[in-house]
Amino acid sequence: MSDFAATTRNRVRRIPARGHYDKAVIYPIIDEALICHVGFVADGLPYVIPTIHARSGDKLIFHGAKASRMMKQIASGKTICVTFTLLDGLVLARSTFHSSMNYRSAVVFGRGRPLTDDAEKMAALEILTEHLAHGRWADARPPNAKELNSTAVAKLTIESASAKIRTGPPGDDEEDYALPIWAGVLSIQQQYLPPIDDPGLADGLAAPDYIVNYSRNGKGDAD
Repeated sequence: MSDFAATTRNRVRRIPARGHYDKAVIYPIIDEALICHVGFVADGLPYVIPTIHARSGDKLIFHGAKASRMMKQIASGKTICVTFTLLDGLVLARSTFHSSMNYRSAVVFGRGRPLTDDAEKMAALEILTEHLAHGRWADARPPNAKELNSTAVAKLTIESASAKIRTGPPGDDEEDYALPIWAGVLSIQQQYLPPIDDPGLADGLAAPDYIVNYSRNGKGDAD
């Protein structure tokens, strides 16, 4: 994995010491995230759409309805901005001014193309499914011809990216450390609870191990 060059487009300007430009930092954030936000301009207006994604090497995969404005923009070849955020904690300082959050975030710029070949679309949908739950593609029914035809799939090549990360305790003003106010970090961790069976589930069917022992260890290094 190589680094992205820091340019006027992706450079972290506010607290630049928190900025990272290497794929070894950026890609794990993308792989752990279950939701991203896709930003684009259409008809002179800005839009930011939350959606699911997956990464395959240096490409992001998206899917949606053929009529989706977001999918049309991704497939158009125009520059798209995609953001990812993982929240790790509330940073409660002695002053409201220095209160913050611990987080890992990534901002990606790139241009996409539509996938029109059925085999290529199916392969991309497998990567998306595996991103959500590793092992699910082999377990579930794949899209049939009608479903595949009604689904738009696109790949966006990552051209530029950066990450911004905050960790650690609050950084108060020196004179505030003597104040009788609690300060520290309230850690946040996403928890996966025991699966709930579909009421229509056939008797004797138990949740598979990849659901019972679900974790977010991102896969995405294939190209």
